[in-house]
Amino acid sequence: MKKKMVRGFVVPLQRSSRVYSVVPTPRDSEEKDMLDRILRVDHAGEYGANRIYAGQMAVLGRSSIGPLIQEMWDQEKKHLKKFNEILAENRVRPTALLPLWNIAGFVLGASSALLGKEGAMACTVAVEESISEHYNSQIRALMEKDPERYTELLQVIKEFRDDEMEHHDTGLEHDAEKVPGYWLLKNAIQLGCKVAISVSQRV
Repeated sequence: MKKKMVRGFVVPLQRSSRVYSVVPTPRDSEEKDMLDRILRVDHAGEYGANRIYAGQMAVLGRSSIGPLIQEMWDQEKKHLKKFNEILAENRVRPTALLPLWNIAGFVLGASSALLGKEGAMACTVAVEESISEHYNSQIRALMEKDPERYTELLQVIKEFRDDEMEHHDTGLEHDAEKVPGYWLLKNAIQLGCKVAISVSQRV
């Protein structure tokens, strides 16, 4: 048994069990696969959202809407940091498509921002609505399985879901629907989000 010095005394080191602060230790391979899919896709979504806001800031960072975009981006950075920590402590690999989401997210953010404030906000509404709906589906699934077992994970997802809905509402308040072709743009972006979510769970 390994030992260490504590205030001049030699004491044995106890082998500590792994502590999962948010995600419970999987009971079997089926539960592990489920949790891995949840964490992988949520991390991918937050990563993509960060790249979208990065693209928007590259175009509109010095405009009057810049501080608002930065504020939402700062929240997304906290979300991504949390999921980075959760993936690491649970030894879950991120999606292999992160390099693609890196480019696609930035391009989507920048191109929507080139349409002006309204375009950027329309993109925000579409993406955040998709992410919120996805979080809601996860909340329902975990609640149906065992709400007490997944209490802490549910708390994280609900908190992030609420932030995303706040961003969604902010986009509507700042003229998202005034961009030409709003519904077409929104539906196209949300279709892309659905594809990204589906693929990121598995790849």
